[in-house]
Amino acid sequence: MKALILSGGAGTRLRPLTHTNAKQLVPIANKPILFYGIEAIRDAGINDIGIVVGDTAKEVEDAVGDGSRWGIKVTYIKQEAPLGLAHAVMISEDYIKDDPFVMYLGDNLLKGGIKDFVDEFHQNTPDSQILLAKVRNPERFGVAEIDEGKVVRLVEKPKKPKSDLALVGLYMFDKSIFKAVKKIRPSWRNELEITDAIQYLIDNGYRVESHIINGWWKDTGKLEDMLEANRLILDTLKMKIDGIVDSESKVEFKVVIEKGAEIIKSVIRGPAIIGKNTKIINSFIGPFTSIEHDVRVENSELEHSIILEGSSILRIGKRIGDSLIGKNVEVYRSEKRPEFYRLMLGDYSKVGVF
Repeated sequence: MKALILSGGAGTRLRPLTHTNAKQLVPIANKPILFYGIEAIRDAGINDIGIVVGDTAKEVEDAVGDGSRWGIKVTYIKQEAPLGLAHAVMISEDYIKDDPFVMYLGDNLLKGGIKDFVDEFHQNTPDSQILLAKVRNPERFGVAEIDEGKVVRLVEKPKKPKSDLALVGLYMFDKSIFKAVKKIRPSWRNELEITDAIQYLIDNGYRVESHIINGWWKDTGKLEDMLEANRLILDTLKMKIDGIVDSESKVEFKVVIEKGAEIIKSVIRGPAIIGKNTKIINSFIGPFTSIEHDVRVENSELEHSIILEGSSILRIGKRIGDSLIGKNVEVYRSEKRPEFYRLMLGDYSKVGVF
């Protein structure tokens, strides 16, 4: 069995961060989202993975390499434009050949991994197996309609959903899916929708089975989802202190402090993770905060946030929360008078001031 990870897409809902970063490489608990998917696939016993890449191909390839660090083989498949999930399947046929395969969306997280679902697929041998989850906002997803336990209809991002069952970003197929993706036509979004391809299988007598998951699943396409995924992963941490914590500092609950990090005259209240060579000075880091490597936080307070590598947060008089701060960003309180806001922001930025 092979696996296909989709790692293209523009990540428009996470701009301006994704103007300069692949959305699949944004870190959750200081690990790129994409790496969680790779590890879940490897742990399911699959060691041959194709990664579909787009405009951020070089960044993804530089981060993942040939897969040897995970003991797997990685093949890169270039998608010239984000033309839909079914299009990504279509261009991967030469790689997949006749093998059954898992398709995993590279910006998704699924609690507990995928091994049980892969084993179920092997045991039951349907033409396709899809995972479903109850959601509050089904209009954002592909939605499944179920009748007597069977999937009868799939609709991509319906304006008036007929159920609250969203397709999770994990699919399993045999080779029949390649016939399906060649039979469908682009949707109103000008994309080849995987929901239409699976609907083709249903309408033409192929066996499509579904499984409603009980654990959490996150599509991390929006800031709120990123922060929630970060919270869920951080809550699984165990205390581990490999850096330096001085005698005037306090570290509480589930906190990971990586090598080279220094905590000086500060309070770290977990769940939280502090990356390598980061310095926290005279500051408070509250629950559900991830701070990457080579960051400096001084005379400031943070909570429920993600701070990327190389950034500095200095002399902020009020607490920063519910935030995602990109690489090499400088956030500081100016000591100049009169007091005023001085901003340099990229496209699609959101700034809340008080």
